[in-house]
Amino acid sequence: MYPLKFAPILKQTLWGGDKIVPFKHLDSEVKGVGESWEISDVEGDESVVVNGPDKGSTLTEMVRRYREELVGEENYHRFGNKFPLLIKFIDAKQDLSIQVHPNDQLAKKRHNSFGKTEMWYVVDADKGAKLRSGFSQEITPKEYKERVHNDTITDVLQEYEINPGDVFFLPAGRIHSIGAGAFIAEIQQTSDITYRIYDFNRKDANGKTRELHTDLAREAIDYEVLDDYRTDYEAVKDEPVELVACPYFTTSLYDMTEEINCDYSELDSFVILICVEGSCKLIDDEKNEITLRAGETVLLPAVTQEVTIVPDGAVKFLETYV
Repeated sequence: MYPLKFAPILKQTLWGGDKIVPFKHLDSEVKGVGESWEISDVEGDESVVVNGPDKGSTLTEMVRRYREELVGEENYHRFGNKFPLLIKFIDAKQDLSIQVHPNDQLAKKRHNSFGKTEMWYVVDADKGAKLRSGFSQEITPKEYKERVHNDTITDVLQEYEINPGDVFFLPAGRIHSIGAGAFIAEIQQTSDITYRIYDFNRKDANGKTRELHTDLAREAIDYEVLDDYRTDYEAVKDEPVELVACPYFTTSLYDMTEEINCDYSELDSFVILICVEGSCKLIDDEKNEITLRAGETVLLPAVTQEVTIVPDGAVKFLETYV
């Protein structure tokens, strides 16, 4: 096996912008792209390999073909033939809806699906761009429903002005939304279940409002109030900085100007590298060589023992695994 690249799955949305196509160096005229699904095993949106002998195979086919060699023994035992992570870039030209995702138990019961715990890394942000995460004050499920109906739900949400490099961890159940001008990388469980709580009374091109899931969301929301919903970390050059460690993924940031050797021999998992700035060359222990530049994502199979990363001047990327 070898490092795998996939064709991006571009999603045009009501709120999408114009940053994803140039960021990913794509030759495309598509407008209003809100999301690029970089690695996906969501049914109907399976990523397709674009390099090497497995070119043309879907991620679903790859997991079935290579099993533990691709995802790791424990992951294959835990998730079977379903690849456990979904990787996206998101460009919000307008505010996204206020939403929440169910946890594993509720998602299994209602949808026979995984839940959706996720994290955001801010790649870029227009001046004044904001993210909402969590409640700013205690409210009851009854008050939540009243505030959705009288258009005051945003009054009780914690709002943050953002800058590149900001990180937010969003366990399933945390109410949240992405604000206009935010450009982020998102790492999440493989799930496309979103409960839309409030959509600012927007109408689509046909004059229709989008469906809301107020009641479904009420039971999914975690109403606990925290002092701060941001993930603080100390930025360090030329060594990995762990950002998030949870049962669903562990993610670190690499801000590199020097060559580094990553030893994965003790790790029983695939590794995903998401490049957010600059470029580098990757050379694995089988002498497979691949370039990785801003806007690209690469999947290292679980059988990969080590990778040498050679920055082309400088490179910044996220590393995530299960």
